[in-house]
Amino acid sequence: MSSPALLVLAAGMGSRYGGLKQIDPVGPSGETVLDYAVFDAIRAGFGRVVFVIRRDFEDLFRAQIGARYAGKIAVDYVFQSLDALPPGHTPSADREKPWGTGHAVWCARDAVKENFAVINADDFYGADSFNRLAAFLKATPAPSIARGYDPMSGHKAPPPASPGAPSEFAIVGFRLANTLSEHGAVSRGICATDAAGRLASIVETHGIIAAAVGPGPGRKFFGDTIVSMNCWGFTPALFVGLDAQFREFLAARGTEPKSEFYLPGSVSTMIARGETTVRVLPTDSAWFGITFREDKPRVQAALAEFVRAGRYPARLWS
Repeated sequence: MSSPALLVLAAGMGSRYGGLKQIDPVGPSGETVLDYAVFDAIRAGFGRVVFVIRRDFEDLFRAQIGARYAGKIAVDYVFQSLDALPPGHTPSADREKPWGTGHAVWCARDAVKENFAVINADDFYGADSFNRLAAFLKATPAPSIARGYDPMSGHKAPPPASPGAPSEFAIVGFRLANTLSEHGAVSRGICATDAAGRLASIVETHGIIAAAVGPGPGRKFFGDTIVSMNCWGFTPALFVGLDAQFREFLAARGTEPKSEFYLPGSVSTMIARGETTVRVLPTDSAWFGITFREDKPRVQAALAEFVRAGRYPARLWS
């Protein structure tokens, strides 16, 4: 099996945070949150990182982010743009933004042929998450896509990836209590699992605050509720189902100026259609994200403590 790839979704701007938070330094030596993800991925055995970015900040991203990894891991880029669509589709005149996380991954369909993980560029997932994903991806055969299928062709209904058993994907499941912000409400994908511990569904839940989490009376959620933080493991079979659903989405909602095609919803649909099963890989790792600018000092303090504890070197890249 070839080494898995790491697909990093980095095309978004942090509207609540303000600015391009993917390149904001938070580590003791000026590292970004993304630096720690790539460092952990290299240690876990990933062989390549593919960034999904926008063309308007390509030069800045290559110079300030991609250049750091030269000689340490292979780096490639794909671009998410408003007009990156299947043949026969064009964005409406009042459309201002691309089509969401499902679209971002779809844009990488020609660049990623090996098993791969998907993460957000501005989230800290912890070394355990990458170790679990790498172990799953290295042990999972990559099914061959049906012959004759070309994602750039005009097929409206691509053939299934396999006529037999459904593909198996994976998601890292975080404890809700480890994913909250002290500075405002957050949205989280609440995961439901079946008796075998496989993902049954993800329900996007908004307005979750720390005060509402815990085992006490009147609390809405338990702290050990499993949530998705967009940390996935896939085989290339994903692109077949994703392509079919994206075409369906565009046919039904393509003229809506703010509609979005989300990756979790697409995976949930594949589960419901019997096209895949998704193994939940639970982790006790703390998740850190910079949702609000006020989150930055907490992230800086946590990373400094990890360095003191020997979990990371004081300077990631020499």
